[in-house]
Amino acid sequence: PCETGSHGFLFALLAIPTVLIAFSFCHCCLPGVVIYYVVLLSSLQGDITQKGYEKKRAKLLACYIPHFADPSPSPEAPGPSTSASRHHRTHRSGGARDERYRSDIHTEAVQAALAKHKEEKMALPMPTKRRSAFVQSPIDTCTPPDTSSASEDEGSLRRKAALSAVLAQSLQSPDYWINRSVQSSSTSSSASSTLSHGEPKTQPQPQLQPAASVLADVLAHTRIGKLFSLKRSNINVYQRVIARSVRGMSRGQSRSSMLDTADGVPVNSRVSTKIQQLLNTLKRPKRPPLTEFFLDDAEEIVEVPQPDPNTPKPEGRQIIPVKGEPLGVVSNWPPALQAALARWGATQAKSPALTALDITGKPLYTLTYGKLWSRSLKLAYTLLNKLGTKTEPVLQPGDRVALVYPNSDPGMFWVAFYGCLLAEVIPVPIEVPLSRQDAGSQQIGFLLGSCGVSLALTSEVCLKGLPKTPNGEIIQFKGWPRMKWVVTDTKYLTKPSKDWQPHIPTANTDTAYIEYKASKEGTVMGVAVSKISMLTHCQALTQACNYCEGETLVNVLDCKKDMGLWHGVLTSVMNRIHTITVPYAVMKACPMSWVQRVHIHKARVALVKCRDLHWAMMAHKDQRDTNLSSIRMLIVADGANPWSVSSCDAFLNVFQSHGLKPEVICPCATSPEALTVAIRRPGARGAPLPARAILSMGGLSHSVIRVNTEDKNSALTVQDVGHIMPGGLQLLLVLSDGPPQLCKTDEIGEIVINSRAGGTMYYGLPGVTKNTFEVIPVNQAGAPIGEIPFTRTGLLGFVGPGSLVFVVGKIEGLLMVSGRRHNADDLVATALAVEPVKTVYRGRIAVFSVTVFYDERIVIVAEQRPDASEEDSFQWMSRVLQAIDSIHQVGLYCLALVPANTLPKTPLGGIHICETKQNFLEGNLHPCNILMCPHTCVTNLPKPRQKQPVDVGPASMLVGNLVAGKRIAQATGRELGVHQFLSEALQWRAQTDPDHVLYVLLNAKGVAVCTATCAQLHKRAEKITATLMERGGLNTGDNVVLLYPPGIDLIAAFYGCLYAGVIPVTVRPPHPQNLAATLPTVRMIIDVSKAACILTTQPLMRILRSREAAASVNVKTWPTIIDTDDLPRKRPPHIYKPPTAEMLAYLDFSVSTTGMLTGVKMSHAAVSTLCRSIKLQCELYSSRQIAICLDPYCGLGFVLWCLSSIYSGHQSILIPPLELESSLPLWLSTLSQYKIRDTFCSYSVMELCTKGLGTQTEILKVRNTHVRTHTYIHNNLPHVVLCVSAYHLLLLARGLNLSCVRSCVVIAEERPRLALTQSFSKLFKDLGLSPRAVSTAFGSRVSLAICLQGTAGPDPSTVYVDMKSLRHDRVRLVERGAPQSLPLMESGTILPGVRVIIVNPETRGPLGDSHLGEIWVNSPHTASGYYTIYGEEGLQADHFNTRLSFGEPHTLWARTGYLGFIKRTELLDASGDRHDALFVVGSLDETLELRGLRYHPIDIETSVSRAHRSIAESAVFTWTNLLVVVAELSGSEQEALDLVPLVTNVVLEEHHLIVGVVVIVDPGVIPINSRGEKQRMHLRDSFLADQLDPIYVAYNM
Repeated sequence: PCETGSHGFLFALLAIPTVLIAFSFCHCCLPGVVIYYVVLLSSLQGDITQKGYEKKRAKLLACYIPHFADPSPSPEAPGPSTSASRHHRTHRSGGARDERYRSDIHTEAVQAALAKHKEEKMALPMPTKRRSAFVQSPIDTCTPPDTSSASEDEGSLRRKAALSAVLAQSLQSPDYWINRSVQSSSTSSSASSTLSHGEPKTQPQPQLQPAASVLADVLAHTRIGKLFSLKRSNINVYQRVIARSVRGMSRGQSRSSMLDTADGVPVNSRVSTKIQQLLNTLKRPKRPPLTEFFLDDAEEIVEVPQPDPNTPKPEGRQIIPVKGEPLGVVSNWPPALQAALARWGATQAKSPALTALDITGKPLYTLTYGKLWSRSLKLAYTLLNKLGTKTEPVLQPGDRVALVYPNSDPGMFWVAFYGCLLAEVIPVPIEVPLSRQDAGSQQIGFLLGSCGVSLALTSEVCLKGLPKTPNGEIIQFKGWPRMKWVVTDTKYLTKPSKDWQPHIPTANTDTAYIEYKASKEGTVMGVAVSKISMLTHCQALTQACNYCEGETLVNVLDCKKDMGLWHGVLTSVMNRIHTITVPYAVMKACPMSWVQRVHIHKARVALVKCRDLHWAMMAHKDQRDTNLSSIRMLIVADGANPWSVSSCDAFLNVFQSHGLKPEVICPCATSPEALTVAIRRPGARGAPLPARAILSMGGLSHSVIRVNTEDKNSALTVQDVGHIMPGGLQLLLVLSDGPPQLCKTDEIGEIVINSRAGGTMYYGLPGVTKNTFEVIPVNQAGAPIGEIPFTRTGLLGFVGPGSLVFVVGKIEGLLMVSGRRHNADDLVATALAVEPVKTVYRGRIAVFSVTVFYDERIVIVAEQRPDASEEDSFQWMSRVLQAIDSIHQVGLYCLALVPANTLPKTPLGGIHICETKQNFLEGNLHPCNILMCPHTCVTNLPKPRQKQPVDVGPASMLVGNLVAGKRIAQATGRELGVHQFLSEALQWRAQTDPDHVLYVLLNAKGVAVCTATCAQLHKRAEKITATLMERGGLNTGDNVVLLYPPGIDLIAAFYGCLYAGVIPVTVRPPHPQNLAATLPTVRMIIDVSKAACILTTQPLMRILRSREAAASVNVKTWPTIIDTDDLPRKRPPHIYKPPTAEMLAYLDFSVSTTGMLTGVKMSHAAVSTLCRSIKLQCELYSSRQIAICLDPYCGLGFVLWCLSSIYSGHQSILIPPLELESSLPLWLSTLSQYKIRDTFCSYSVMELCTKGLGTQTEILKVRNTHVRTHTYIHNNLPHVVLCVSAYHLLLLARGLNLSCVRSCVVIAEERPRLALTQSFSKLFKDLGLSPRAVSTAFGSRVSLAICLQGTAGPDPSTVYVDMKSLRHDRVRLVERGAPQSLPLMESGTILPGVRVIIVNPETRGPLGDSHLGEIWVNSPHTASGYYTIYGEEGLQADHFNTRLSFGEPHTLWARTGYLGFIKRTELLDASGDRHDALFVVGSLDETLELRGLRYHPIDIETSVSRAHRSIAESAVFTWTNLLVVVAELSGSEQEALDLVPLVTNVVLEEHHLIVGVVVIVDPGVIPINSRGEKQRMHLRDSFLADQLDPIYVAYNM
């Protein structure tokens, strides 16, 4: 009392860091105290905002203002009614339920963090999306008000509450040891941010570099906090050029192009403009550059961050156990819960036990204790005696039974639960399955299986609503065991006989019931609760909550599990409490229904969650006469969640004027394993409320308790959940994977409990049980503290002053990122505070982590409002990145928006986190917007390799290899004999063997439409020669273009040119349906080759002069066009014979995979030696037949089609590859029909057969000898899904036999596609194809044939090399299946006369066989050089006539431009020596120089194609060090955005690269040449020119 004698109040403020300030005052001295309080708050300069000050002041003084202030509310101190009306207005104006997520408190902190970025305008490139890819799902108009963003339905509502800026600065934990640890520690929570970012915040910012010079590593150092910035990169860019003319280019030499700079991007390009826009926004690096280089012999892949010396560490003493109050012994407590029911059923039969509400919120029925007892008896009797026979009952005591009842029918569930207890069977309550594909259905099946459940109890109404088969049976739910369904309605139950009484033993350790629990991984397990644990738990709850007989309890929770079961079903029966259950459906229709029930029934206890508090607060405007003064205990079931504070405060603020007392709000902490852990007891009237702690999120991320004193934005308010339960013993364990060690007093740990009132085991899972229910804690020395086993609760927290328990999160919501722990609920609260009204649908946000590249990555998925624009959505996602980076100091990996109501839901409407995560990883999420940010959060990439200047010369390297015992990598083929002119060979064959058939041309039906003998071909060539001399006006050495479809006319025209002394140039004819794309290439070759004449057919001549052709090229400037269809019978006066063999024979034009069109000169000597080399290698002679399915226009395909048969005399069966598009079995049926031993094809042909005929092998090998050649029996053949003609189905019926094939050689200029060749061999082995038959050949522009698998050589070998070493140009062989292993197949046996050596492309010195280098070749059939050089003679010498810098300086070599290595195998070649195998790895021009390492596109593309089932094909390229991945989508466009994270994940995991841009396109967009090789540089051109028409373009920030 003061001097006036008035009684005062004790008023405590947690105001300054180290002391508690207490005021004793009375009403008369209150104004002075108010003045002091205002001065105190105002003295905290910079620690409180004006708005926060006013809110805090108004809240603290609201109940005292009427005593001394004017009754009219002032703007500075609004009363509760003003606050309530403000809620009404806001809700009414908003009109959407997103308003429930608005938190003034946490929003202030988030907006303050975002205010730093407002000066810099958001200029991020938005994704490019085809409109059809954006599909919104229909909105469910019945979406309940308590749908949420968490794994439970209340998640987002409790997160709505957050911390005000004033509390973040002025409130601290009241415990003195927290303050002492802060005083004695020099660390701070904000210092922990350096661990994540790797740089101090005061680091000077580098100047913005010019766009063209800094785009290297453009996204690798992005800082969200300052909007995406750019660093100068030290990584050399290996730039490439798309040549539009025929020209050579020095490999390894720097190349430039207008497309390599941002200035060269076309102005009207949508894609490139956005990349340029991105470029202009990148201004500051997120982390300092890494100067160290990656060592070749380093064993560890991951970059391990060094420990930050400023990281906060626990400094307190070891925690001691906290004991709960003793559990009292009451004389009238029953020996078992069933006994309590029996007692009340007999003595208080008319006492109400349960009142259920209908959909309108009105009472539907009331179940008395007498009815509950009698119905439970009937059910128990029926279960034990009426389901089976007396000798074979269906149920025995101890069996498990599933209870499947909806939340809207609690009465049936009560009867079923107690009926099972009386029958001594074990009830397993589960949710009602709504469909076969319910979220979590398979996990529920795992629970039922592990518990051995085979019988389910349900109601008649529920059974009718279950999905059924057409026969009317309950469908088999996914993952469920076979179930027998029993209806428990009263009319189906049997009244027990008078002599039957249930056995009610004293509570023992037998299992009473099983409660399901979902783990973080989504596995659903059953927690077994024994009978003694169930009874003890009810007794502990009775003592802690001071339950009395006859009280009324309003329960809003699910009565099948957790608090709804423990309080509303079990404890209520033990104490004869009247429970009023408010089902979920009623809450959807009337959120105020539970408050109305409290008011009407004068309920003493209410059991709710934060979501119910919020919705009642939002809807209370229509119930102004509500009175809540009867409540003595408002139990908040999820009060342990830190974000429940604001919901409790807001509810109290609104309903305090309706009689709600502040001290009745009782948050609690629960766990499925330990049941109730702690609960706040109701306080005395007028007693001070318990203190709250303001903790640093930075400290919490390191599991350390630190009072937030520096960064007011990174604070977390934690309220206590009271004391632990009576009879319990509590400890805290360190969060680690090691032994269960005790925490220190200032450390966050997992709460473990020893109590009789807890779960006993995970039923049927003894291994997992031991790690959870039988934990023996150890001290810091590792010694056990005793023999008492503890149970893990999964709750994270600490013990505050007065043994109060504080919970800061759950294990299942913990995200461990880079050694720091973040709580999913904290991240959701921050995301919700970033203006979600325009974007997020009903606040539904899910947060989880995925493991990518040895660390967890945070993923946020939110449902997007239907009316949200893409700009608003993208802006919201960008601001969420900024807010989370600023407040939590952690980067997001992925942020996705999905259409509303599409995320999998829990039974109560919440988001099913595990199913959402599974859909994300499997590509089934179908987002409508996505933003990947790998550059921000992936901080453990290997250090970039910086190539050091080479001080040793090639000679030293050669000596070093010899000293190390390594062989110089070189190999040589067999000796080669003399040459012969090819034109003379044809003349000689026409004279000596005129009727020998050289060529057979097949059509799509397999019919020989044209044949050519030696004489016929010779005469046809003479006619063409005479026509050229007569009509062409040509001179010797002029170039003549041959424009023919694949056929014999092309061969005759070629030899006609040789007879005339002119130079043939074979060109692929334009496609009649695609002249705009194909005709310009024809025109380019004609112009570049300076052709004087064009030989073609009449149809093609008409096309060249058509109106359609005139739209693409100038048709008036064609050279002389001669059609060779109808030629006069004339013979030339003479046949030209070249004076020397070095004279030019023909020009070979081809487009390389890098998009470069080159023409090489082939001399007569090179042609004849090449043909002889192939003859010796393949053992070709006149009696042999070979089948060729290749394009005949360039490379080795042209040689085999036109030249080889003339030289060797063998018969060639020609199959144009285009015919296979309409006749898939044509090639294989030809091999079988003609019994071909040797065949040549391309990868395109092999892939076509593999994909098209792979599933038809059983049909292909069926024989039907009675089917005639032209008969088609429809009824005997199954339906084939391929588009094949009747003739080809006939071929299928006749059967195929490929056992005759000895050699099937794939002609290519690339690395052998091992997966494709192995698939082909395995698929068709049932048709007799030998696995040894399939091999590959290798050639290049400078030498058309280098390797070709022959008949006499050893089988091609396969090795496995380490990909990490390969990126450093090293070759290290590993075992099959080793991590990071890459299988490589030999590219064929080296041809006779060919020498190969592996050379360093930079030093031009020979390498050892352990190095990857450029393949150089020396052979007599190497091309003479490029046809058109335009004065750049240096390139001619560099590619065709180059010399080694050391070793053999006088030998001339040709550079193939391909990287490879040579390995000496144990196999023997034809000469008896050990075989040297050449392995081609990839094109030097196509390699990607990223992070100082060399990557090959095909390796990345192989990984990308495996990422998702809908990726048909993929291609990668770089643009100024941005890795661009283009993926063809074969599925629905809704799956387009699913591919983005999967592609990013797989490239990061397998290749340690961050993808810069992901482009999703339609099938067939990636250009492929006639050899089946991807034209990546053409694709790059089209991407930059915005010609791809992409479905979606994602820019990974």
